[in-house]
Amino acid sequence: MSNQRQQDENSKQKQLEQFSVSDEGKALTTNQGLKVSEDEFSLKAGDRGPTLMEDFHFREKMTHFDHERIPERVVHARGFAAHGEFQVYESMKNYTKAGFLQDPSVKTPVFVRFSTVGGSRGSAETVRDARGFSTKFYTQEGNYDLVGNNIPVFFIQDAIKFPDLVHAIKPEPHHEMPQASTAHDTFWDFIANNQESAHMVMWAMSDRAIPRSLRMMEGFGVHTFRFVNEQGKSHFVKFHWKPVLGVHSLVWDEAQKIAGKDPDFHRRDLWESIDQGNFPEYELGVQLLTEDDEFKFDFDVLDPTKIWPEEEVPVKLIGKMTLNRNVDNVFAETEQVAFHPGHVVPGIDFSNDPLLQGRLFSYTDTQLIRLGGPNFHELPINRPVCPFHNNQRDGYGRQTINKGPVSYHRNSLASNTPAPVPEAEGGYAHYQEKVEGRKVRSRSDSFKDHFSQARLFWNSMSQPEKQHIIQAFSFELGKVMNKDVRQQVVDMFGNVNTKMASEIADNIGANPPQSEESQVTKSSPALSQLHTKMNPATRKVGVIAEHGVDSKELSMILDKLKAEGLQPEIISTKLSPLQGSGESLEVKYTFQTADSVMFDAIYFAGSKENSEPFNEQVRYFIREAFNHKKPIGAAQDGTHLLKEEKLKGQPGVITNEDSKTFVEAFTQAISQHRFWDR
Repeated sequence: MSNQRQQDENSKQKQLEQFSVSDEGKALTTNQGLKVSEDEFSLKAGDRGPTLMEDFHFREKMTHFDHERIPERVVHARGFAAHGEFQVYESMKNYTKAGFLQDPSVKTPVFVRFSTVGGSRGSAETVRDARGFSTKFYTQEGNYDLVGNNIPVFFIQDAIKFPDLVHAIKPEPHHEMPQASTAHDTFWDFIANNQESAHMVMWAMSDRAIPRSLRMMEGFGVHTFRFVNEQGKSHFVKFHWKPVLGVHSLVWDEAQKIAGKDPDFHRRDLWESIDQGNFPEYELGVQLLTEDDEFKFDFDVLDPTKIWPEEEVPVKLIGKMTLNRNVDNVFAETEQVAFHPGHVVPGIDFSNDPLLQGRLFSYTDTQLIRLGGPNFHELPINRPVCPFHNNQRDGYGRQTINKGPVSYHRNSLASNTPAPVPEAEGGYAHYQEKVEGRKVRSRSDSFKDHFSQARLFWNSMSQPEKQHIIQAFSFELGKVMNKDVRQQVVDMFGNVNTKMASEIADNIGANPPQSEESQVTKSSPALSQLHTKMNPATRKVGVIAEHGVDSKELSMILDKLKAEGLQPEIISTKLSPLQGSGESLEVKYTFQTADSVMFDAIYFAGSKENSEPFNEQVRYFIREAFNHKKPIGAAQDGTHLLKEEKLKGQPGVITNEDSKTFVEAFTQAISQHRFWDR
């Protein structure tokens, strides 16, 4: 590929820069460029008189302010995004003719938006919920949107039920509660009466629904798509994003507390990581099936409530995405970005998944109302990097100034241009799948097994993960006021596992399930976070210290932790630099602005002063971190308090006296994430 083509592939940032403006050091003007002499006072008839209608500056300023908000997304309203690039590892020409999947030397610009699903824009980010994981690839063949979630399945099998699902999830309309939570009657009433949701609910009640970081969660395309190569051969494909840092989660008590301590926890983590040069990385994986293998499984490969177990259909890692640039303006980019699963390029096509088919209609309809008209593709964040030409004209927010009199196809005045492009020259052509059948409102019998894969998921969990699922069900159903709904849910999930459902029933005052559990015995190890990567890089360590500490010793330990890729941050009683027996050290937080839930591990450096008020605050941090199964460390001066708390010798509590061996042991403990055997 030529250098020019490479430059074109990286032109998205330059394109956005055309629309970027810095107001610093500039004269104040109206939107028409008129310099303004006064911006504090409206135009009046006398100092104390009425405001005059002729004050065009006041009118412009207030009108713009009155219209600064657009409707938030009905779902996925709470989101945050970043720019990056994608590179394929090897040519995928045997499977697809998609241009951005051909040349490993080409970096394709991307824009990724992460989001919660149920809450409003002002809700907290660590709530129990699925997470959106949507990627816009700015390719030379047009924009391609991979619009997915961090859970590989969905609640429903047919898009016609999507409004019902969302109505049930959202706050109940008579009192608008609860916000950003499924722990209420209407959601669980929907679940009990729409049992195709069983598999998705198992994921939603698992640790997958409370990720530690947006950098530490998987992404999935959810649906079955098609790859089509130059020869017209089709493969069914499912898409996966695998985080290089591994898949890690919060614990529920921690997630709830973070929602109060820092409702922006996930976006702050993403922003700071990119700002510090710790760029999040995700490998793109695909599962591929030939059309001949479509019916060889005990599930329907088009059913969006089913996974293709990785042990049966391996994931092939084909490229890496790196997020390396924060947005310049959240509204202009994150809020105005318009994703659509129908934004495809040659070589990527659709399957007959009925949920996907409905989404292909719905997304354009949504953008029309949210972004004010049909020209949302002209907003800078949505513009493709390749040229676009057609006979569409006018409408709200039109930015293109089309020259000439012709705006219709089949013409002589413009030599019948713009003209369609044959498939052989890069024009998009739909895969010619043979389709026949009667017009019916029904679904295939192959979609009717709702519990086998829910049972597969349960079988795949480690013991701590299973206990967390039971606790999640117990919390959510404990918030349900209608006893009949509680009982219906218990009976429903008795089809998954009788012991699990019986424990839930006992916790919420319901009767044991009467249903008969699925007899599925197989498991999929890939579904358990027990088998994820354990990479300590970028983990945050809360370092508790007080004035009088051996700052020379502490400085050495901090340097060693940083050398391991960790991010130590000092917490003390005051923000003034620590003064001890060595250099002064910067304090990042006080006990009032920090909490143990904001860190992956706690290190107590100790204090020569050893005051009781200080020690009591330390005890609080350490007890909470211990209860959340996190690594705890102390060296030299700090070990006495761990001994007093009877924590020395507990799993994940590191108290080596030698600084070098301490850092090695502490880093190893942090890489394990949690110590469930406490």
